[in-house]
Amino acid sequence: MAREGKRLNRSFGWLAALGILLVIGGVVGLVYTGLATLTSMLLFGWLLLIGGVVGLLQAIQSRGTSYFWLAVVVAALNIAAGVVVIRHPEGSAEALTMFAALLFLTGGLFRLVGSVVVRGPQFGWTLLQGAFGLLLGLLVLFDWPDSSRYVLGVFFSLALLFDGLGLIAIGVGGRRIVSMVTPEPGSGMPPESSENAPDRSNN
Repeated sequence: MAREGKRLNRSFGWLAALGILLVIGGVVGLVYTGLATLTSMLLFGWLLLIGGVVGLLQAIQSRGTSYFWLAVVVAALNIAAGVVVIRHPEGSAEALTMFAALLFLTGGLFRLVGSVVVRGPQFGWTLLQGAFGLLLGLLVLFDWPDSSRYVLGVFFSLALLFDGLGLIAIGVGGRRIVSMVTPEPGSGMPPESSENAPDRSNN
């Protein structure tokens, strides 16, 4: 039990350490948004490229099946997209920023119209979400292509920051729970049980 508790403590400690690294990366990215945007695009490009190569290898292994050519086409598209993003990260960032702005605009507009038409129990919250999405999309679109230098970097950094905070919370909380249920060295029961055990020395 004690050995298993130490192993769990070590695992949760690694989770917390990884969370701290992600938080540091998120804070640095928020300070240097241009660098974060470039980094996120390069990571995205390499993920596409590696995923395309793996998909192509799997397609070759499954040759003769009905979906062979579809798998080859999808893998080739991923490889081509990955090469384009890696070679032209700034242009790819501009295209993705435009796409994100259009998503914000359409999503915000649909939420606004839907909240006004339906008027459900979450009317105010849905209306606020729609207005925020519409405003965010307009701000990104009006400042495009200059907005492509920081929008994706901000989103990437915020994702790192919140993921890191979540890992820290899991790591610290997990270590606290493990310490509560793990018996003390030399004891056959948890600390709470040893304290509440009746004194039988007089019996």
